[in-house]
Amino acid sequence: MEILRIIKYVLFSLIMLILEFSSLSGQNFETVRTAFDESYKYEKEGDFSHALEQLKEVYDEDSYEINLRLGWLNYQAGVFTEAIAHYQRAINLKPYAEEAKFGLVLPKAAMGKWTEVVNLYKEILEISPNQTVANYRLGLIYYGQESYEMAHFHFKKVVDLYPFKYDALIMLAWTNYHMGKSREALVLFEKSLWYFPHDLSAMEGLKLLKTNGK
Repeated sequence: MEILRIIKYVLFSLIMLILEFSSLSGQNFETVRTAFDESYKYEKEGDFSHALEQLKEVYDEDSYEINLRLGWLNYQAGVFTEAIAHYQRAINLKPYAEEAKFGLVLPKAAMGKWTEVVNLYKEILEISPNQTVANYRLGLIYYGQESYEMAHFHFKKVVDLYPFKYDALIMLAWTNYHMGKSREALVLFEKSLWYFPHDLSAMEGLKLLKTNGK
């Protein structure tokens, strides 16, 4: 009988513990949900200070979602060092997540840390070699640096995956032009005009090819 009494006591204690945990979890969920809701409202009003306060009140350093959101709000508020810290925390929590790395690019770029931006895109591409956004943006950086071979590699990757995507088509066209690949540039400028029949950039490219006799 004593054993049965002990078993009943243990079972009762376990049930109460489970119920208490469920109640706390539910309460915590609603608290965080409300904080997110309020932060969205303040963000829509452009009040980033109060939007940040809502999430700081429920901050959990082990929450990927809260750190990600705080990274974005701090970036919007122009507090780049804080934005970097929260985005980095989110990356540490979920190393394979692309969105946190794309988020971290924002304050890094705003601070002119282009080498670190390039490295972030490379980290994304190590995990997802065909990630079109990372390939396209990395292509833009290399194009701006006049590193046309590198730009060509990344733009072509996007065009291979999306053959009728204007942004990549026009950039690959101009990259080919600067590399002296006239035939390839011609075809791509013409395809760009199929997408936007009156595109000024593509028409300028064709005019230059004609003028230079390429």
